[in-house]
Amino acid sequence: MNSPLRSLDSISRRRFAEQVARTTLGVTLLPHLLNGEAAAPVDNKQLAGFGKAKNVIWLQMIGGMSHIDTLDPKTGDSKGPGDPIQTKAGYQLGGYLPTLAKDHSDKLAIIRSMTSKTGVHASGQYLMRTGYEQRGTIKHPALGAWAQELLGKSSQNLPSSVCVNRGPEHGNGFFSAAYSPLPIHDPEAGLQYAQFSASADVMSQRLTLLNKLDSGFRAKFQDTNLKAYSDFYDDTLKLLSSEDLSAFKLTDEKAAEREVYGMNKFGQGCMLARRLIERGVRFVEVSYGSWDMHNDIDEGMEEHGTILDTALSALLSELKAKGLLESTLVVLCSEFGRGPKINSRNGRDHHPKVFSTLLAGGPVKGGTIYGSSDKDGMAVADKQTTIQDFHSTVGHAMGLDVNQVVMSPSNRPFTVGDKGSVIIDILA
Repeated sequence: MNSPLRSLDSISRRRFAEQVARTTLGVTLLPHLLNGEAAAPVDNKQLAGFGKAKNVIWLQMIGGMSHIDTLDPKTGDSKGPGDPIQTKAGYQLGGYLPTLAKDHSDKLAIIRSMTSKTGVHASGQYLMRTGYEQRGTIKHPALGAWAQELLGKSSQNLPSSVCVNRGPEHGNGFFSAAYSPLPIHDPEAGLQYAQFSASADVMSQRLTLLNKLDSGFRAKFQDTNLKAYSDFYDDTLKLLSSEDLSAFKLTDEKAAEREVYGMNKFGQGCMLARRLIERGVRFVEVSYGSWDMHNDIDEGMEEHGTILDTALSALLSELKAKGLLESTLVVLCSEFGRGPKINSRNGRDHHPKVFSTLLAGGPVKGGTIYGSSDKDGMAVADKQTTIQDFHSTVGHAMGLDVNQVVMSPSNRPFTVGDKGSVIIDILA
């Protein structure tokens, strides 16, 4: 049954709730609970770093990357097999990241005080991609979709959002299906089936016929998602007819330059991300799995840490050389960290209580460490940071008003980062 309250606009519902509180409790609900007019939030557009990141490359480590063996190394009982490396920026990185430590530490801002209550992979990945806890009643948008909603399309021919090495399941959320990221499951293969099986004229004729057949249905059932699928066919035809299609062809790159990134799906995904943002794609996620190291963490880190170090270093170097780093925010994150204690299988178990993330480029203050964990990497010691804060910070850097309320189709209010706080200390 539909509640009459759901048909009220957001202001009326707020006033209704305030009146209930006065009547039953003799108080007014706290402004921070209801976004009351009496306590307007800070205008984030006036804060440092707003809108300086025109593009975002989001590197999502799947499985729970160990913060202790990468971005927050320890020397005590929780120390891993690799020895920490001293960087030229004055802090340490894990022993599996030598190139980042040697060449790029002055470009990085590392947040060592991330925390979450979610220690399950699927829910943790959803939270890290959307800034919201997973619910069965609604799907939340990822940042690429938020940007398309608030800023519009970033390219005439290319999609505004692309995800590499995964499907688009965490994408448009409750926004239009047109905001879903374009999935590239294998960067080597690029955009598969991207050539017409018939001539462009024949394809255009087929789509015109399809539109005629569907026109009666669309007129009777006017729905934004239905229109989104029609727009999808139009955008697809435009892309397939455009020279921008070459952005997806890694074979256009010299073999030696590709090898610098590493000839693996993550390394080639990072190169593809650079090619895409260079041509107007605003938001590219590159996923990299196999970080769920319950067993033999030294062996796992030796392989995957090396792949990460090689690809991320190449990406930062090339963005810098091409003059793109100042306008591109590179994000490195995982759904949670791993425990300080080495288990009986020489691995580390899930640990959401504290972990680390990394930002570089755009408005980021390079050579910065924000927050800290305790001596064992067990808990936050200073400047606790939530995933919502992290999302708000990235959104702010992209030029998104993180205080702007957007109503879902069910008339519920949402914001970028779910009311998190922008971490101004790492932005310039």
